[in-house]
Amino acid sequence: MLFSLHHYPAVVTAVTELGHGKPKFYSTPDVIAFCRKWRLSTNNVWLFSTRKSATSFFVAYDALCEVGTATLVCEALDKIADISVPGSKDHLKVQGEILEGLVARIVSHQSSDQMKEVLRSLSQAPLHGVESDLGPSLREICAANRSDEKQKIKAVLENVRSSMCPDHSDWFGNSSLDAQSRNTDKSLVTYFLEAHPTDYATKKLQEMFRLMKQRHFPAAFKCYLNYQNVDSLSYKMVIHVRNDSIFKRYQQEMRKNQGLWPLYRGFFIHINLCKANNKKGAELSEDSNTSLEIIDGAVDSSSSAQDGLAGEDSSLMLKLKFLKYKIRTFLIRDGLSTLFNDGPSKYRVYYLKHMGNWGTSARKQKELCKLLDQWAVHITLKCGNKPLSSSAYLDEAEPFLEQYADQDLVGAAGVLVQAENLRDGEDDLQPERGTAPCSPTTSLDVVSKTEGLVVFFPGIPGCAKSALCKEILEMPGGLGDNRPLHCLTGELIGGRYWHKVADKRKEEPFRITLADKNARNEKVWRQIEDICRTTKAAAAPVIPDSEGTDTNPFSLEALAVFMFRVLQRVNHDGHLDVALWNAGYVLM
Repeated sequence: MLFSLHHYPAVVTAVTELGHGKPKFYSTPDVIAFCRKWRLSTNNVWLFSTRKSATSFFVAYDALCEVGTATLVCEALDKIADISVPGSKDHLKVQGEILEGLVARIVSHQSSDQMKEVLRSLSQAPLHGVESDLGPSLREICAANRSDEKQKIKAVLENVRSSMCPDHSDWFGNSSLDAQSRNTDKSLVTYFLEAHPTDYATKKLQEMFRLMKQRHFPAAFKCYLNYQNVDSLSYKMVIHVRNDSIFKRYQQEMRKNQGLWPLYRGFFIHINLCKANNKKGAELSEDSNTSLEIIDGAVDSSSSAQDGLAGEDSSLMLKLKFLKYKIRTFLIRDGLSTLFNDGPSKYRVYYLKHMGNWGTSARKQKELCKLLDQWAVHITLKCGNKPLSSSAYLDEAEPFLEQYADQDLVGAAGVLVQAENLRDGEDDLQPERGTAPCSPTTSLDVVSKTEGLVVFFPGIPGCAKSALCKEILEMPGGLGDNRPLHCLTGELIGGRYWHKVADKRKEEPFRITLADKNARNEKVWRQIEDICRTTKAAAAPVIPDSEGTDTNPFSLEALAVFMFRVLQRVNHDGHLDVALWNAGYVLM
């Protein structure tokens, strides 16, 4: 088996030849040889040629998947691989410690000998002029132009010099032709599908696009005029598959039609349409059909003689990603729309579902829940009603992770970000120090102190809410600010408790209310939400520190503690104590 590091912002990961038949992908030794010949960047590559070494890899990944960084992973795989090929550039210098993942492929037995021959015959060529000043790096250019995407692209193009990019029109267009270009998408796709193909690649692409249209696969087909050749019908078409589920559906189609070309996330093609009169068009059509039939016959005969392993290469591949990357990409970036559109509770459902699908350990899930809840409070307070753009999320996320999170949990990105104040004019958000207490905790440190506060308890009898409220009331300085503090105990107030809480808060909206009553269902939470809205207050739930079970928010150990507390009570104001004959039933 062969594994490669998946990381560089600009690196060759695959090379293919279209030729006459299915796209033929280079083997990994061939890719390395190709890149070394043309001085192109490659990833780290490790080859495992025995069952023992391949098993060692999976053991290493299981151990590192939640804690792995570039340095840890590279050092571990270098020790256990049969062949180790370093990448063209140091991951730390290009990308930092955050490692996206690994790509694993099953390869033929000959790969080991082929790799050794490539490494022997083609050493890593030194780059001429590496010591000279080549201007700012890609990271420095992007950091200086992060606010404007077009300006960022322009700065990159200017820094690669005119010999690499003499004309910027492919990126920025031609103002006199842009309107025409914007109206070409649908019509050009139709023209392309109806045109007579003049080569095999065109025919196979038409077959692919036609199937996608017929099956209504959600994909974008964007067409742009070729500004280098505006006098002819020359276009560039960019194809972007939007949904991961499309690939499974397309693979099902490939099983029915073995001649279908494989589908990829994004790619672009050049389209040259030529006009012809009826006679000339008929001749071209006849000639092209004849040549394509010959090619089809040759392809069918050659494909039947293919090595069985080569025909299955697309399905013999694994992507193995690391948690520190997934936190940033899937839990923070991809969760932004859920957080801003549906609110923190739906966001929590979103990230818990992902962590469950990944098989994240219970300990890591607990740590990440605390981190992501703090992130949700921080970013929604800072952005207000204006959602954070997914293209600029790292500008906000990295300073937050750097200042407020355990670095063993999230890692250090090593990207150029300004560690500016996360909330202008306020310093009540402080980095965590030490470990979290085992007793019930709140998020009071991230609640604005310019409004009132309702502290409530989504628990059950015996969860120590009254004891905690008593301790808070007796603490010198209360919760550490100058807002008045009061406690409303459910057993003393009696019926219509939450209506009375609302009335009390209207008398003095600025104060902190300790709602000493079990708020155990959604109906009560809605009442608390209304109270907060009408009295301009934030709400802070106090949750017992229990991981719970699949069917209960509390573990058996926590429930045992709650029951024990209830049965130790004497003369309880609510009469739920040792003297009540069915106290356990009431609690249940």
